[in-house]
Amino acid sequence: MTVVTSNAPSTRSRRLRALSVVVGLAVVASCAGPSTTPTGMTSSIAPTMPMTPLSATPPSPDPRVGLGAGLFDAEEAAWNLSVVSKTPPPDPFVGRTNSDLAFKGNYVIQGNYDGVQIWDVTDPSSPTTVITYVCPASQSDVSVAGDLLFVSGEGMTGRLDCGPGGVADAVSQERLRGIRIFDISDIRNPEYVHNVQTCRGSHTHTVLEDPNDTENVYIYVSGSAPVRPAEELAGCSGLLPADDPNSALFRIEVIRVPIDDPAAAAIVSSPRIFEDLVAPPTHGLAPDDLAVIEAARDRGDFIVDIMGQTVVLPPRYTAPLLDSMMAARGGESVTAADSMALREALPALMARMVGGGDGREGMGPTQCHDITVYPMIGLAGGACEGYGLLLDISDPVDPIRLAAVADSNFSYWHSATFNNDGSAILFTDEWGGGGAPKCRASDPYEWGANAIFTIEGEDMEFQSYFKMSAPQTSLENCVAHNGSLVPVPGRTIMVQSWYQGGISLLDWTDPTNPVEIAFHDRGPSDAERMGAGGSWSVYWYNGYLYSSEISRGLDVFELTPSPVMTQNEIDAANTVRFEQLNSQGQPEIVWPHSFALARAYVDQLERHRAVSSGWVTEVRAALAAAEQASGSARVSSLNGLASQISGAADESRDPAKVRMLVDVVRGLATAQ
Repeated sequence: MTVVTSNAPSTRSRRLRALSVVVGLAVVASCAGPSTTPTGMTSSIAPTMPMTPLSATPPSPDPRVGLGAGLFDAEEAAWNLSVVSKTPPPDPFVGRTNSDLAFKGNYVIQGNYDGVQIWDVTDPSSPTTVITYVCPASQSDVSVAGDLLFVSGEGMTGRLDCGPGGVADAVSQERLRGIRIFDISDIRNPEYVHNVQTCRGSHTHTVLEDPNDTENVYIYVSGSAPVRPAEELAGCSGLLPADDPNSALFRIEVIRVPIDDPAAAAIVSSPRIFEDLVAPPTHGLAPDDLAVIEAARDRGDFIVDIMGQTVVLPPRYTAPLLDSMMAARGGESVTAADSMALREALPALMARMVGGGDGREGMGPTQCHDITVYPMIGLAGGACEGYGLLLDISDPVDPIRLAAVADSNFSYWHSATFNNDGSAILFTDEWGGGGAPKCRASDPYEWGANAIFTIEGEDMEFQSYFKMSAPQTSLENCVAHNGSLVPVPGRTIMVQSWYQGGISLLDWTDPTNPVEIAFHDRGPSDAERMGAGGSWSVYWYNGYLYSSEISRGLDVFELTPSPVMTQNEIDAANTVRFEQLNSQGQPEIVWPHSFALARAYVDQLERHRAVSSGWVTEVRAALAAAEQASGSARVSSLNGLASQISGAADESRDPAKVRMLVDVVRGLATAQ
């Protein structure tokens, strides 16, 4: 069953009929010659009612609550967006974890713990398989730059040759932990051209295309695994920097990739952007988590402390470790002795991963989880375990920390997104590591949420939290995860994944007042236990929302008009086109001048009551008349309209938005 709720404007047809007479008069005026007033506008721009902040009225009761379970047949709910397609994974990846997405042309590149899936989305309603490239090495974070594809590898069983079977030896020259580089000039036949090994592998990575360097691309590597032995990769050290200045801890790796010679890619620096940070404040366990921990202890599950948080490790983490122990002793099945050995090894393993027991007590993070670079403003946002960082990346080889923020409500700073003008940044909190149900009714709103900051010079100032509002069950892993901006002009709108909490559209134009304006959700993937599933990441790309469903494949959505987003706003957003997209390499959004863009700004001024209703009616009529005209008549009409709007801007309650409208109208005139 699919429940779809949409709030289409009910007054559209009446408004168009009412405008028809005015539009006709305006067309006559626009054809009368340059000296004629082209609009005949008589209404004052000054509003007669108080300006209103954005608000949304979601369906009630929330249709996301109580959805029936199922892997490929779960019940669904959608509000203010429509499902375009749902494509299951190809056979080699069924039952394997899908991870992040990257985009190139008409292709969606989807990471998977066992490799890479490439989809042709020329027809988004029917994605087709281009290639299923099997190459195990979790978690296969993917990025593109021109004809190059980069894939992260961190798992202990990843092989240099992409072969199956893993790597059983504790030290092996066959192991891949780092970045794989593929030539995808023929995207149907990726060519594996090089790899760059790192001491802690690559959990995620970020491609930085520096506008001042057209010969290279740079990769920021975030590795969260234990430091590998020097016998496996020379120069790797897990000592504290005070004991070994070449320590692999408390740093990221910067790889330079010559575009014309990717086989020469190599690490060029290891910036210590975490220096002097102390252990961040933390919160305790939620009520339901306390009960879960006690039940897990009774069952004999694997329980660890990570950065002050007690965590039950799910089988997807412990099973590979148990298999490695079994293989190391030459066994054929996991035994109780293997389990006991793992319990004894876990404290040291966790200490190597996140610090503890070796002099690191009281210190801050040793690595980032994810870094989002915004090259056009020279800044990056680092989501780094217990901190959110603001970085200066004007020199890509030497990123410099400008500011660091911590918050006791945050458990694990996971990812970052800037607004388009770079005046604000949103961080996500992956409380529970993405494998736990953290959207239950009893979970605090501020835990596992987003935190929004404004950027004040070189500092960040907290403004608000946002969390997906529908309570999820204890069988659904749910917490804030990856998303991207949706290019609706004049607004900051982000689409975001929440694992089995589905996807949500968030307007944070006002950083103090984030508002959910659309969503899609499924029921749990399994009705009896915590099953794998949910949206790992969801990104806007050339008119559609693409979601990497952990177990269910690739989902595609489309926005629908509503009181909080008009068809004009959607049409204006869809004029933005990307040739490629890596969300963590955030592009600047630039809107081409269009009548849809002008109408979108008028819709926004009307929605917030920043101008009078009469003025809105007349401006819409004038735009319609100008669009119907051509040549010098259109130019005259647009220039006259721009002059009238500009002269009255200060009388509105949103002069900046009115001036944005003026710029578009003048741009349309210039383009003729």
